[in-house]
Amino acid sequence: MTRGSTCNKYTVHFKPDNIDIVVDEGANLMETAVAAGVHINASCGGAGVCGTCNVLIKSGQVESTRTDKVSDKDYKKGIRQSCQSRVTSDLIVEIPAGARLEKAVLTREIGDITTQMQAALVSGWRFDPPVKKLYLELIAPTLEDNVSDISRLLRGIKQQYKLENISVSFEVLAKIAQIVRTDNWQVTATILLEDNSNSKIINIEPGDTRTRHYSFAFDTGTTAVRGQLLDLNRGRIMAHAIDYNRQISYGEDVISRIAWSQKTGGLKRLQQAVIATINDLIKELIDSAGIEIKDVSHIVVAANTVMVQLLLGIDPKYLRLSPYVPTISTAPLLKAKSIGINTGEHVHLYAVPSVASYVGGDIVSGILGAGVHQGEESTLYIDIGTNGEIVIGNSDLMLTASCSAGPTFEGGGIKHGMIATPGAIEGFEINPSNLEPVITTIDNAKAKGICGSGLINIAAALLKAGVITQNGKFNTDLPTKRIREGEDGYEYILVKAPHTQIGKDIVITEIDMDNLIRSKAAMYAGYKTLFKSIGSRCTDVERVIIAGTFGSNINIENAITIGLLPDLPRDRFIFIGNGSLLGARLISFSVDLLRDGERVAGMMTNLELSENADFMSNYMAALFLPHTNADEFPSVIIKKG
Repeated sequence: MTRGSTCNKYTVHFKPDNIDIVVDEGANLMETAVAAGVHINASCGGAGVCGTCNVLIKSGQVESTRTDKVSDKDYKKGIRQSCQSRVTSDLIVEIPAGARLEKAVLTREIGDITTQMQAALVSGWRFDPPVKKLYLELIAPTLEDNVSDISRLLRGIKQQYKLENISVSFEVLAKIAQIVRTDNWQVTATILLEDNSNSKIINIEPGDTRTRHYSFAFDTGTTAVRGQLLDLNRGRIMAHAIDYNRQISYGEDVISRIAWSQKTGGLKRLQQAVIATINDLIKELIDSAGIEIKDVSHIVVAANTVMVQLLLGIDPKYLRLSPYVPTISTAPLLKAKSIGINTGEHVHLYAVPSVASYVGGDIVSGILGAGVHQGEESTLYIDIGTNGEIVIGNSDLMLTASCSAGPTFEGGGIKHGMIATPGAIEGFEINPSNLEPVITTIDNAKAKGICGSGLINIAAALLKAGVITQNGKFNTDLPTKRIREGEDGYEYILVKAPHTQIGKDIVITEIDMDNLIRSKAAMYAGYKTLFKSIGSRCTDVERVIIAGTFGSNINIENAITIGLLPDLPRDRFIFIGNGSLLGARLISFSVDLLRDGERVAGMMTNLELSENADFMSNYMAALFLPHTNADEFPSVIIKKG
């Protein structure tokens, strides 16, 4: 312990990360972990109601507010809710397996970059980046030709490249005199397209630097941030990196983060958290590719509307209040450095336009990459997550909506739910003869919990085997000890304690099933409501494009079995992967696609479902597995109990 002038300071050591941080007495333990760069699950954003941020105090004392999220048995062992605990001594804190976020599983996405490049369905675009490098050999001034350095530069661009209507940034004005004389009037000018007819010179360098011309594309997601370093000469990916969005410690969903932003200093902390994540990824990307940050000239970010406003430091308060209005849909170009991103002074950030409060640039990017705006096929585009976004349309019209599916598909609201990290139950089958489970986990690690795709597979298998009824209740008459009455009602034991990382039985409960049914009902009701609004039906759709990391891991058959996806011929389903990052990359490569993205955002009509009578009727009808109307799922065969 070291004594300060006004308060004590203590050292907190986090295991297994082995990271130390010194904080003031009374510091919140969860926020201390965030400040140290230690990830802790915090589904509710520190409100104390979820229990996912529980930690083990190995040494030292904390002042903690008791809640029902820590049992008496665990409390005696030293388990505390980090969000409800304050530092009162030097500490050694262990983050239990169930509370840790592990990056290893995220790197599985990087995989085959060639496959990611082939994911684009959009066609007919030309490679023409919105940021260009122009090499110029200027004529040195003389007494007869002594126009200003700027006039000489603009004249050279007009003569050599036939470009006009070009402005000059102040940063270029400030350094041009020295730069043009450094290498005998040979320079490279970096030009940014600002709109359809105007460009700006944003940087000038001595000599010919055209071979060193790069940009970043980022998908700034609620759970994770994914980035790519792009070669703007060859139109290829140089490096790919991914990490958890550090905002996750302030809540797993956007609603929790909006609430957190309303605390004193909350908005600034959330902005700093996501920018710190982006800066770490930038360093990883340039180190991996072996380039210098000064050679990066542009950033494209695709994100949902809440994430964009948090990134830019714009108060998202009114996004969650009726009539759910964003502050901006199309953000102006801004200097990346101005919000703390570690790039050169000349680098501008372009945020893909949003459509509505919960339909953001990530969906616009996905629609662009999928080429939905180019074809006549009736297309259903789905990005399943906390806010399940849906788009129905083609080149003539597009109707979109956001369904509040809740955090279920990311493991939230499930007793043993977790983000898809090593040890998460992913695959599940059941032996019909003895009702014993056969599970597989991510990375074949010892079981730790249930991820979203695993939850779908578990529910489908239990339903088909007659272990649960169509309303999600357990058939307690079955001859198995796997079904028992637990503290939250009836449950099915998936993995027994000796075979888990958490030292407890991992179970699926009737409450979990209720939450899953509500989430899938919201998604299916969204499809039906949108189709009805255009005088159509789900069965009329010609193709279904499933986007997102979670979507890529969905078992189509099982998703149809529980009523999450419409019962259509399986060859109509297409996985596009990360549509958000795909679109951001394509915009970096093509002015045509940048303009197409803006056009797509403008042609999408948002239907607000929260107060829509048809949606509520469709939602109530979908609160059954797979649906109250069996005719909507003719291929699903349910074993009766």
